[in-house]
Amino acid sequence: MNGFNFSDATDIKLGGSTITALYYGSTKLWPLGIDYSQEYLTIESLADNNTIKFTKPSSSTEAKTIYWSSDKTIWNSVSSADADTTLKTLSNNEKIYIKGSNNTYAPSTSAYNYFSSNAEFNISGNIMSLIYGDNFIGQTTLPSDSYIFYDIFVNSKVVDASNLILPATTLQPNCYMSMFSGCTSLTAAPKLPATTLQPNCYGSMFSGCTSLTAAPKLPATTLANQCYYYMFYGCTSLTTAPELPATTVANSCYGYMFRGCTSLTTAPELPATTLANQCYYEMFYDCTSLTAAPQLPATTLANQCYRQMFYGCMSLNYIKCLATDISASRCLSKWVSYVASTGTFVKSSSMTSFPEGASGIPSGWTVVNV
Repeated sequence: MNGFNFSDATDIKLGGSTITALYYGSTKLWPLGIDYSQEYLTIESLADNNTIKFTKPSSSTEAKTIYWSSDKTIWNSVSSADADTTLKTLSNNEKIYIKGSNNTYAPSTSAYNYFSSNAEFNISGNIMSLIYGDNFIGQTTLPSDSYIFYDIFVNSKVVDASNLILPATTLQPNCYMSMFSGCTSLTAAPKLPATTLQPNCYGSMFSGCTSLTAAPKLPATTLANQCYYYMFYGCTSLTTAPELPATTVANSCYGYMFRGCTSLTTAPELPATTLANQCYYEMFYDCTSLTAAPQLPATTLANQCYRQMFYGCMSLNYIKCLATDISASRCLSKWVSYVASTGTFVKSSSMTSFPEGASGIPSGWTVVNV
């Protein structure tokens, strides 16, 4: 096969029959997969007559200029200062590529820019092309601004974002806040490789994504205040939570994270033994399909750390909590209100002062000492 280049081939036939893949030994020669990290941010329409727009709230004076292309050669400039700026009306499967040179697209929650459409679309490619323009490949550093991509796809009709590349490994405050909030058609989320987080960086990122069934992996071990705040709030189709490997938590880091995830059946492990104020506040509130709580190994609780954590989890019938010091303010306030009427509560044998009821051991449950 030496001397042959199949990289640009769109169709290969053998004896008149179309083949689907070509190998040399175990090496795949064709078709080669797309490296989306080297692609501009891309919008692909899933319908005909799909008008893609780049706009801002009418009350905002924060306009941004971006560029779009159909062929990565001829680029067209548009500004969100123009009301309902149209990039292009696309046919089904048609793509446009987008770039820009803006440090942020939302300096505050009241001044932001976003994409919209009248029909469904997929997004892929490297988000950094919105910041670094043509020089986005290999960039992993976000500018030192807050709210960089806040609301950028809010309430849009995006379906598949699994090939959207968010390559930054160290984030900025609020950088992905509400990025896909209200995207009710979203079924596949992008990977989130960052290992060092910042306050509210993923806050409400997927809130209200009612079609999302699987969450992206969350490998970060260094958390920040409110980093996952409301992240999957109201994701009613989410069945499994991602692993949460951090052993050191931060104030409100997991607050409201899975609130209203009514299809969630399995909770992630929570290995932290040193807690922070409100760290798990309302984390699983109204997760009505959840049957077993994650083991709670911390012996000393923090202010409001478990407050309303399992409130409304009507199927929950098993909790293992090893706390022996529950003196912190409101640490167990209504944490098991409206759980199952019967169940098993496992506690430390040295803990003799657990109250009974919605702010302690659920009434009617069997207590097991370990």
